[in-house]
Amino acid sequence: MKYTGIQTQKRVNNFKSTLLLVLFPCIILLLVWIFFQVLYGQLDNSYDYSNTANTMFLEALPWVTGICLLWFLIAYFANTTIINLSTGSHSLDRRNNKRVYNLVENLCIANNMSMPKINIIDDDSLNAFASGINKRTFTVTLSRGIINKLDDQELEGVIAHELTHIRNRDVKLLIVSIVFVGIFSFLTQMLFRSLLYGGHRRSSNNKGGGAAVVIIALVLAVIGYFITIMMRFAISRKREYMADAGSAEMTKNPLALASALRKISEDPQIEAVTQKDVAQLFIDNPLKKGIAGLFSTHPPIEKRIKILEQF
Repeated sequence: MKYTGIQTQKRVNNFKSTLLLVLFPCIILLLVWIFFQVLYGQLDNSYDYSNTANTMFLEALPWVTGICLLWFLIAYFANTTIINLSTGSHSLDRRNNKRVYNLVENLCIANNMSMPKINIIDDDSLNAFASGINKRTFTVTLSRGIINKLDDQELEGVIAHELTHIRNRDVKLLIVSIVFVGIFSFLTQMLFRSLLYGGHRRSSNNKGGGAAVVIIALVLAVIGYFITIMMRFAISRKREYMADAGSAEMTKNPLALASALRKISEDPQIEAVTQKDVAQLFIDNPLKKGIAGLFSTHPPIEKRIKILEQF
């Protein structure tokens, strides 16, 4: 694997975050424009139906832009609450969990990092993730199972992996991705439902009404598929290798993380996690199933273990 320095990784992630911020609103507006073009192309057989569609698009533009902007601002600044609700995580009590706090503090002091918040998921499965967009919101979340079932060296390796995600700005890129996927999902569902309602009403008077619904639904599905792929390509698998390498560097003990990953791979399923976009935050994706791993944002855990054992 080609070597990438920490500062280079930070710059790449910051660039990708900015690129998503610029491109995603354009994609949303393109989706709405296609919606009106196809819809009025079926409703109006006149040669200037495109002008009507464009007029409707311009009228809808402020509303779509406003809704997307409002959604983004709410989701971006409330991402911590949203992720906590999606994963069932909450603050880890320091008094009864000094072992965990000592491990995190020692790693942060040794690597000149600010202390993140520490959360816990009350689940006996083994998994962990980092989240946040700035020092105020950076958080390392551990499952109850991973705290109880890993020894100190293994748990330290996992924590160091998550701290590397924070240091490399991986978490910011992931949060931006999650917010945008949520906006797209909401908008697609809203358009799709309006199509079903409107298409059913038109089909009684227009034989092509049903076909219009199918065509637009297919267009939305194809665009949605490629947006999802775009997001997954933006979230490079390399980030996990980089975080594994960062853990080995911080702890000077790559075999400890390799041992932890082996235990995690046996039971990574967190019951509270049902959304794919949130699942990509974890050290091992808790929703990986069958051939879906082909397009996973995580590399095979066996390969990660093998690389760590070669350090």
